[in-house]
Amino acid sequence: MSVIRITTNFNIDLEFLAAPFHKRLFAWIIDTILIYIYFVIGARILTSFGAFGGDSTQSYAYFFILILPVFLYHLACEILMNGQSIGKKLLGLKVVNENGGRPSISQYIIRWLIRTSDYMIVVIIFSAAADATSGSVTYLWKAGIAVVLLLTDIILVNASKKGQRLGDILAHTLLIQSRQKASLEDTVFLHIKDDYKVSFPEVMRLSDRDINALKGIRDTARKYHDYELADRTAEKIKAHLNIQNSMSPFDFLEACLKDYNYLSTH
Repeated sequence: MSVIRITTNFNIDLEFLAAPFHKRLFAWIIDTILIYIYFVIGARILTSFGAFGGDSTQSYAYFFILILPVFLYHLACEILMNGQSIGKKLLGLKVVNENGGRPSISQYIIRWLIRTSDYMIVVIIFSAAADATSGSVTYLWKAGIAVVLLLTDIILVNASKKGQRLGDILAHTLLIQSRQKASLEDTVFLHIKDDYKVSFPEVMRLSDRDINALKGIRDTARKYHDYELADRTAEKIKAHLNIQNSMSPFDFLEACLKDYNYLSTH
């Protein structure tokens, strides 16, 4: 089982377990089955109401409405479920950025657009099938393109150090193993009371990327009770922001996150 080591902006190494190929495959199969079930049921319901029996313009409109959730499934799930689709959640997988934090919406969109291993192949195969039915020989090279795209992702996932497919490489994201439940606590955002008192306003000198890295380090240190990791991180932040205090490392990191949340929303 490969381990992904990420060097954060604070020169602290974090370790994540890369998603094994077989788990990625099973998660994809589960998602594909769910999409197929939706499509079949949706098509039957629309057909029963005569959606595809009228003029061609109306039929195309209903077909577009039916197919849109199919193409948006992964994007919507990963944004709303914090890096997980239903298949990924069941298999304990999660998408994170290369700092170990939550990807931005633009990163989710990029990896969704470059889904060469499923959507592109489905489109090509359907097109190839239509050509084959009509007697055209162009289905041969279209099927060949589908196979090449599939093999590209399989090779990249198994050969790259971080187990990234093409979409992950371009989006700077990773697929890791994580059995933690997706929730608001998985993001950098915290619920802060309106009367909260800021301790370290200097924290706003940190970038969003720094804060994501800080959140990932704090969560890792807390999960594994790694006092040394928390202490080293706290000392680096204090030196970077020129802060002097005697708080424990965990309390200091928590205060920095709370201060950032309060100051960025008030």
